[in-house]
Amino acid sequence: MIIGRTESVCPVCLKKLPASKMAEADGIYMEKNCPEHGPFRALLWEGDLRSYLRWGTENTAVETPVDGRAAEKGCPYDCGLCTEHLRKGCCMLLELTNRCNLRCPVCFASAGEKEPKDLSLEEIGRQYDYLMAHGGPFNIQFSGGEPTVRDDLPQVIRLGREKGFDFFQLNTNGLRLAREPGYTEKLKAAGLSTVFLQFDALDDRVYQVLRGRPLLAEKERAVEACAAAGLGTVLVPVIAPGVNEDQVGSLLRWALKRMPAVRGVHFQPLSTFGRCALPKSDRPVTIPRMLRLIEEQTQGLMKAEDFSGGGAENPYCSFHASYLRRPDGSLKALPKRAGGGCCCTGSDDSRDFVARQWSGQAEDFAPDGELADTGSLDAFLEQARLNTFAVSGMLFQDAWNFDLARVRRCHICEIDSARGMVPFCAYNLTDTQGRALYRP
Repeated sequence: MIIGRTESVCPVCLKKLPASKMAEADGIYMEKNCPEHGPFRALLWEGDLRSYLRWGTENTAVETPVDGRAAEKGCPYDCGLCTEHLRKGCCMLLELTNRCNLRCPVCFASAGEKEPKDLSLEEIGRQYDYLMAHGGPFNIQFSGGEPTVRDDLPQVIRLGREKGFDFFQLNTNGLRLAREPGYTEKLKAAGLSTVFLQFDALDDRVYQVLRGRPLLAEKERAVEACAAAGLGTVLVPVIAPGVNEDQVGSLLRWALKRMPAVRGVHFQPLSTFGRCALPKSDRPVTIPRMLRLIEEQTQGLMKAEDFSGGGAENPYCSFHASYLRRPDGSLKALPKRAGGGCCCTGSDDSRDFVARQWSGQAEDFAPDGELADTGSLDAFLEQARLNTFAVSGMLFQDAWNFDLARVRRCHICEIDSARGMVPFCAYNLTDTQGRALYRP
């Protein structure tokens, strides 16, 4: 049964195509047909139609991009952002380098494949200025490549502070954080807010498959280094079918034991774009499967019913729940917000939620997270924040399940010197030969 129509692209040539959403006995599928390359089919949702529609409660408010570009070729070929986009943006990835100190078999940016290139400080300054003129301040995510291969990263953070931005997230594999004494303290002093740490498993066999070599000990040392510096850390596991689906519960329990230094876990089911040495699965990890894994592997400590889709983006892009840790160590699921999503309903709301939840402890807290003796309301609120744990996930789109209705509501963008702000899934979209729609 056809339950909806949208637009997508051909995985072979990236030509825009009409697509249908089909309800079948075992789930919801996208089907499309390229006149040149034939039919394609992708699983979107494991579950019945009722569960799919129930999840889809969406905040339909429109936030027009500031000074949006004119649409000429049509979505998805005019991103920057164009006037057809429905969100002004929230989090901006600023890729500081294409260099990396790993060569992961799985890498959305295909880092390390081309001639090494770092953005100059002058160019970074221009990108900051562009963002501020087009709706900023946004949350800034330093990405790459591996941002920490640059020795001037503290200077890049301070420059952003001078330009008026106040939340900086480091997307990193954590190797330099683990190896260099005092490095996390330098980043904290420069103004870094949080560390988004690649952390796929508690089993080195998984790192061998996804990252090319054992890394667990270094990942653990990176978390310890961040905790010592007072930097909040979010663990970011890529979940690949048949590789580390069994690691979901152990990752969550490991993270919970390290509150408040670890602020949450953000799952990213594998998407087939960029460099991906793993074979494409006919059963990709969907939202219902992720929630089932969470509930089963935590023995009901976290339940599927605790979660909802994001309120600012399309609900089928993400899932989220927040938990309050009680004094006895048990968890209480915090209420979801009406109208879709439990963390945000607009780009500004989403930006503020991420900054509040993922940041480290305030300066008037002792290293173990205990309250300083202030007796203030602010201290009470900070204690509540430090006992809140976020579990979330983002299902990035690839050429097989690319849905322009989802893309138009994207508020996570890549900043590109030539194009402006490009939605993450459009910027990183690649065809079956690895050719990109936007990425240089």
